Amino acid sequence: MTFNGQTVWITGASSGIGAAMARALAKDGAHLILSGRNAAALEEVAADCGNALVLPFDVGDADARDAAVAAAWEWALARSGGVDMLVNNAGLSQRSLAVDTAFSVYEHIVGIDLLAPIALTQALLPRMAERGEGRFVMMSSVAGKVGVPMRTAYCAAKFGLIGYADALRAETAHLGLKVHVIAPGSVRTNVSRNAMTADGSLRGASDHAIENGIAPEEAVAEMLAAILRDEREIVIARGIEQQMGELRRTPDALFDQVAAMMAAGYAEKMQREG
Repeated sequence: MTFNGQTVWITGASSGIGAAMARALAKDGAHLILSGRNAAALEEVAADCGNALVLPFDVGDADARDAAVAAAWEWALARSGGVDMLVNNAGLSQRSLAVDTAFSVYEHIVGIDLLAPIALTQALLPRMAERGEGRFVMMSSVAGKVGVPMRTAYCAAKFGLIGYADALRAETAHLGLKVHVIAPGSVRTNVSRNAMTADGSLRGASDHAIENGIAPEEAVAEMLAAILRDEREIVIARGIEQQMGELRRTPDALFDQVAAMMAAGYAEKMQREG
């Protein structure tokens, strides 16, 4: 099984993990929808990807997001009958102590890293459910499983994304949909340079761990292979970061148990009781 002939929509596709994933999927024969804020950078990635739609927009802009969903679905319909996989990869990190951090930083990071992917997923969900197939990929982090200092806003958002994904998976498994959580550790991207500081300004410097992290192409190869194996929680990390992620891994048996509750009529029972 491959992604050949499938339509994959990637947010945050202009660099890092998103760009590497686009290039890997293009080699596998996928149709690609590439989104981000930097149209020029998206065009550069698209030049390596053949059959790709460049669809720039700000994931935090509700109006732009609604327009992007309509355009993406129309483009995908003509190629594979709809969007086969949404990769919620756009995100923003943080490097500041909680005691120093302005609340506006929390609002912004939670908006981009949690509410925006939920909104995009919710917009596609009815269409995918009606179609009876499709995948949602949530790019969380090892910092979405273990609280990491100087990332309180980032951890809050990434923990929340995992909770949403786990509940969504349980609700939609019997509809033919698949939900994957990816929890990378340090991957060699600009995530640290682009992180927000305590007052919301750009950090502009990288971390030693990031600079010596996994190459994006290597990380993406592991991610895509795990998705094709239908793994629900995918930890991509090395060393202590891998140990941290694995210590907080949710057992597959628990995923199965909660999905079985839903398939057995849990939602209908709750609605009757309400």
